[in-house]
Amino acid sequence: MDIDKTFTFIKNQTMKNSNTTTFKVNEDENQFELHTKGGTAFLEFIREGEKLYLTHTETPEALRGQGIAADLVKQSLQSAKDNGLTVVPSCSFVANYVNDHPEWNDILSDGYRM
Repeated sequence: MDIDKTFTFIKNQTMKNSNTTTFKVNEDENQFELHTKGGTAFLEFIREGEKLYLTHTETPEALRGQGIAADLVKQSLQSAKDNGLTVVPSCSFVANYVNDHPEWNDILSDGYRM
C-alpha cells in the first residue's frame, strides 16, 4: 500500500457501524471520534512522522460503561494499522486496552511498556 507521507489519513476514514455509531478521524482537532446518538467519545493523538501517540480518551458520562471507549480505541488502532503507523499508547485507557488485546502488539512502538 502506498502511504501518503503528509499528515492525512486514508480518506479521513469515516465508518458507519450497524449499531448507529460513526467513527471519524478529525485531523483538525487531532482526534479520533466515535459519534453515537448519546454524544461523541474521542481519542486525542499526536502524530510525529510514522509514530502515532494516543494521548487521551474521553467518553461522555452518559455513555460510560457501554464499551464505547473500547470500540473507539479498537477502531483507532485499526486506522493506525491501515495507515502503516506505529502506535505509542500514552493514555492509560489505551495502554490497558492493548495490554488486554495482544493482537495489536505488531503496531506498538518498540520497547513499549506500561
